[in-house]
Amino acid sequence: MVTKAPPRSASAAHRALRLLLAAGVTAVSLVAVPGTAAAEDEKSAGNTLTVAVSQSIDSLSPFLAQKLTSTSIHRLAYEYLTNYDAKDARTIPGLATAWTPSADKLTWTYTIRENSTWSDGKPATAEDAAWTFNKMMTDPNAATANGSFTANFAQVTAPDAKTLVIRLKKPQATMTALDVPIVPKHVWEKVGDFSKFNNDKQFPIVGNGPFVITDFKVDQYIKLKPNKTFWRGAPKFDELVFKYYKDGDAAVAALQKGEVSFVPNLTPAQAAALGTQKNIKVNDAPGRRFYALATNPGAKAQDGKPFGNGHKALLDPEVRKALFLAVDRTTLVAKVFQGHAVEGEGYIPPRFGSYFWKPETGQKRAYDPAEAAKVLDAAGYRKNADGKRVGKDGRPLDFRILCHATDPNDKAVGKYLQEWWGELGVGLKVECLDSVSDPWVKGDYDLAFDGWSVNPDPDYVLSIHTCGTLPETPKDSGATDNFICDRQFDGLYAQQAVEYDAAKRADLVKRMQSRLYDTGYMNIMAYPNALEAYRTDQIKSITTMPEAGGNLWGQDGYWSWWSAVPAASASEGESSGSSTNIWLILGPAAIVLVAVGVWTARRRRSTADDRE
Repeated sequence: MVTKAPPRSASAAHRALRLLLAAGVTAVSLVAVPGTAAAEDEKSAGNTLTVAVSQSIDSLSPFLAQKLTSTSIHRLAYEYLTNYDAKDARTIPGLATAWTPSADKLTWTYTIRENSTWSDGKPATAEDAAWTFNKMMTDPNAATANGSFTANFAQVTAPDAKTLVIRLKKPQATMTALDVPIVPKHVWEKVGDFSKFNNDKQFPIVGNGPFVITDFKVDQYIKLKPNKTFWRGAPKFDELVFKYYKDGDAAVAALQKGEVSFVPNLTPAQAAALGTQKNIKVNDAPGRRFYALATNPGAKAQDGKPFGNGHKALLDPEVRKALFLAVDRTTLVAKVFQGHAVEGEGYIPPRFGSYFWKPETGQKRAYDPAEAAKVLDAAGYRKNADGKRVGKDGRPLDFRILCHATDPNDKAVGKYLQEWWGELGVGLKVECLDSVSDPWVKGDYDLAFDGWSVNPDPDYVLSIHTCGTLPETPKDSGATDNFICDRQFDGLYAQQAVEYDAAKRADLVKRMQSRLYDTGYMNIMAYPNALEAYRTDQIKSITTMPEAGGNLWGQDGYWSWWSAVPAASASEGESSGSSTNIWLILGPAAIVLVAVGVWTARRRRSTADDRE
């Protein structure tokens, strides 16, 4: 895993010294320094960690962002109250160093650390956290992304700079897993309309995480610099760049050329090709995502008004059941993912063992196209003379599915669905778009390829299927994933949200998954592995999560990019007598070798290694 650069020769400097001595120059001092200007430029270029991404950033506002790329960047730029340990995802301190519930679990007191500062030099305090939560509680537009976490908050106060007090309406099981970026009050209190403020006009963006966002161009790049005052220690790379690639093959080619350091979301073919190449390491680990087929349940707002143009036949549970009976998950895992995935069942991936759920034998919808045909026949959707299924209204079962143009899995699975459903008499048009957001939020779709990363606490990915996350009106946007609103699911969600007993809560979460499975609005097809690669001649070491065989991209924390060590540092301070570490200085003194600079560099590097 560790690739060292070859030792740099000192022969050029020694030859120069011999020439000076031969010429009778005795007044020479040798002083070890970081290097020549050219070497420094080379080092600076080598200390940029570039990550290829294919997903557009929906917003740089923590109050609006929901996409994985955006939320991953926010984990780097802002602290949460708590974090997740890289080893096993247990809760550890973040901005808060300690937390204590009252006896009735209705009041939680957090101790805010004293050594966290905003990147503009101001201290991060409990007042910043209180303001963040209060804004979400009082402004619906500020609750777009993470409103489920504060919906049960009755009052949030900051008695002093180190103390945050949250009073609840009823017990809440997520109080040690509030995945909400805390923002600086002195910056954000100047914002007007939170629904329109994307936080992408003024740089650098003030934060208190390990990195500071310094520049952003839509669908081009986002740049970050180390936060030198970060309490856990500054990152080791001089710059972190997320570079947008619409085409996955282009990103892989950039990795091969050394233009980027890391590429996530590889196809099996790409991973196989990269695995044989020098200076490239492929990481293949169980992922935290699910890959699903979602149906439009009839998009509507909280005011009850329907909108969108979803196919009405999909409101029939028998149609949804038939479609899912005609999906061969085993084939998809073998052919599309080529074994780098696990066959999908419940909503929570098997990586999260306590919450993982599997349908009962009689409940499971195994691949059975003959049974699918019987279900449609019985429901009144029979084939006409052309072999097309038509409803009682005479409308054919011709559906559209939203496909991410940047995701080759969508396209490949789409072809299989066209074949399987075509044999069933159902038509399917695969609509691959650069961004599926616009038709999705408008409800202008029939089906969609869907997928979410699941946190160690599953509350958030469960909340996005509750009625309360629907948009207030058809003109608004909500936190809902797929416009699902099921009262039975909502009842179970409310129960798990207040259940502190881990085993009882896990049982409720499994019952929620069972209900979601039975409604047929979501069909989990696979749990893809995290298939990713990085250059070992650019990255010396990096932390996966979990540390034993985990992923790098999209972690529940900032561990990967914060911990990454530049490969160039492998040769720093070695006793090779590098010519780039010596200047010849003419002066009145005799020949003196001053090695303090080298010793100091070694000591700094040792300290940095101890911190990992």
